[in-house]
Amino acid sequence: MNDPFDFRGRHVFVAGGSSGINLGIADAFAQRGAALSILSRSQGRIDAALQQLRRHGGEAAGHSADVRDAGAVGEALQQAHARFGAIDVLVSGAAGNFLAPALGMSANGFKTVIDIDLLGSFNVLRGAHEFLRKPGASVISISASQAFVPTPYQVHVCAAKSGVDMLTRVLAMEWGGDGIRVNSIVPGPIEGTEGIRRLAPNDAERERMTERVPLRRYGSVDDIAGIAMVLSSPLGAYITGVVLPVDGGISLSGPRDFGAAWAATRR
Repeated sequence: MNDPFDFRGRHVFVAGGSSGINLGIADAFAQRGAALSILSRSQGRIDAALQQLRRHGGEAAGHSADVRDAGAVGEALQQAHARFGAIDVLVSGAAGNFLAPALGMSANGFKTVIDIDLLGSFNVLRGAHEFLRKPGASVISISASQAFVPTPYQVHVCAAKSGVDMLTRVLAMEWGGDGIRVNSIVPGPIEGTEGIRRLAPNDAERERMTERVPLRRYGSVDDIAGIAMVLSSPLGAYITGVVLPVDGGISLSGPRDFGAAWAATRR
């Protein structure tokens, strides 16, 4: 059997790919020979990410755009297609988050997260359809357990990510005839990410969260990148419409209350 994780000659586009989990996913594909296109709002982060990705000897290009701007996203996708051809793997991972109770959150704060996470995901996925390889493309959204675990102080994220997961399921049905597979990955607490710095801002909250993980550890970026590669490889050729927790089992432990973490941010 040929190496299922040989991505040479494949084009991978990662929205939000200049940092965190998304950069880790992009880096994993780059190590396996893929040509990378990354999208981010920050040109500085893009430049730093491209240096990292190109160390593996492959091609990589960056595009500066806000996922909330459908026109800018579409232009970036068109440029990426013109350079590297049809997109074999699309990862939509741009996200926003902060801790706040519903009564302490402005309408604009709620809308901002909805626009980045949900509208941004729609813009990336909808805009990419004409540039995806048909058949054979793998589309992956990066979701969160707040989509299905009601979480105090996270009402905006709960609403946004539940929408992302339903978007995944609907597009899996609508695009299956094109031979496009659409799935969501749901990371748990991942070491060294901005999300964990926000949700567990001190040692007490970090320990509290770790105790809720059945595997009793934080995950790594590699844990998420590995699953993204499986879903995009021949091993995942019959998987679509799946919302897959990769979280050490923390979503099994039920709702989490980030009240103490939120209070810590107010001091």
